[in-house]
Amino acid sequence: MKAESNDGGPSSRPAVLEDVAALAGVSAMTVSRALNAPERVHAGTRARVLAAVRELDYRPNAAARQLVTGRSGVLGVVSIDTPLYGPVSTLYSIERAARLNDYSVSIASLSTLNRRSIEESLRQLQSQSVDGVIIIAPHESAAEGLRHLSSMVPVVAVDAGDGLPVPVAMVDQRAGAARATRHLLELGHETVWHLAGPADWIDANGRVEGWRETLEAGRHRVPEVPRGDWSSRSGYQIGRQLAGDPDVTAVFAGNDQMALGVLRALREAGRRVPDDVSVVGFDDLPESAYFWPPLTTVRQDFEEVGRNAFHLLLDRMAGRPSQARRLVEPELIVRESTSAPPSRHGRSRGR
Repeated sequence: MKAESNDGGPSSRPAVLEDVAALAGVSAMTVSRALNAPERVHAGTRARVLAAVRELDYRPNAAARQLVTGRSGVLGVVSIDTPLYGPVSTLYSIERAARLNDYSVSIASLSTLNRRSIEESLRQLQSQSVDGVIIIAPHESAAEGLRHLSSMVPVVAVDAGDGLPVPVAMVDQRAGAARATRHLLELGHETVWHLAGPADWIDANGRVEGWRETLEAGRHRVPEVPRGDWSSRSGYQIGRQLAGDPDVTAVFAGNDQMALGVLRALREAGRRVPDDVSVVGFDDLPESAYFWPPLTTVRQDFEEVGRNAFHLLLDRMAGRPSQARRLVEPELIVRESTSAPPSRHGRSRGR
């Protein structure tokens, strides 16, 4: 239904607040309250207002809403400019959580995240009158910048580690790595080799810690940790080295892309997965179930991380106390790339 013209016929003009009020049978002030302060309006009245909003396809004027509520309805997000699955999925999940709660998002995508670039982005976003800012800070340099943060708007961080003056939402990387490592040990492998991500990534270091702590707790040998760059190529290059060591029977790669490279290197070396070597990844890419063999991996719930970050920011914006950290538990997804290790006689168990 469109707003009517003066002669009673349909009009092409967008519906305005008064049109919603007339259709719902309430005052314009009640419509404004129902949309901007719903807790102050009776549930039945608000339902009528929302029905009228949908029927008229009413779009609230952002400037008017800001005058009423003192808020713009816009959130800022500062992120690293990267095609990597984790940061991209995190950004999407934050944007989705905001959109489902009637907020729009202004994104500042940076080539590097450090104290200077973060502060410049915050100033830019503040000039756009954002209500609050979420900073996706996966690098150690970004976390260091957050420790000295000065901002006029509420700020929360994602993937930024511990000991920060702002609330943080993140996946429990140590728990995920521990689950992957424990899975391989429980299958009977004497130890687990870990191919880690870059040393300046907080997630990579958390996975190293979880892997190492699990091995040490069970008094297993802790091998040296080679570092990749998250790419399949780096996984392949390091995988070629691991494939030449007959003692290697279990590999935990820091992400699924590197695991893919390891799978190819092992295949080229004539080492079967999982009969000779078991491989576990991290992330659960949409393609991981279609690797050959299908990859056992650790799934991160990015949707939950986005929701947590959004609600932490709502608490900060409202001046409510909030948790220092909200950790999301990862899930181990067992597929066909892991099994018991080969026997001492060189034959695979169960073969």
